[in-house]
Amino acid sequence: MYDTCITVVGNVCTKPIQRQFPTGSMTDFKVASTSRRFDKELGKWVDGDELFIRVACWRALAQHVYKSVRVGDPVIIRGRLYSRRYTDKDEVPRTAFEISAQAIGHDLSRGVGQFSRV
Repeated sequence: MYDTCITVVGNVCTKPIQRQFPTGSMTDFKVASTSRRFDKELGKWVDGDELFIRVACWRALAQHVYKSVRVGDPVIIRGRLYSRRYTDKDEVPRTAFEISAQAIGHDLSRGVGQFSRV
């Protein structure tokens, strides 16, 4: 009924993998986002909490991400956050959180890019 939308800024940490389904293509990868804060005692910026999360892209976005995104790229991702329940090989119930991406772009505050229409 209600979507939980999220925006994540981080770095691509796994190679995007593309899969083909009867309904279209899908590309997925993981992104790492680490908060930063200024430590007054140390007088420098330090890493805070980390977030590693799987990102799934569908249809045209999947094809464009597969051709454009590489490991280490700084990206901004907007999409729907959801949880997926499953049972691992030891029959232990698990929950994984994932983002179904609506839009992905390179973080241009950390570099330059060039856009090509298809």
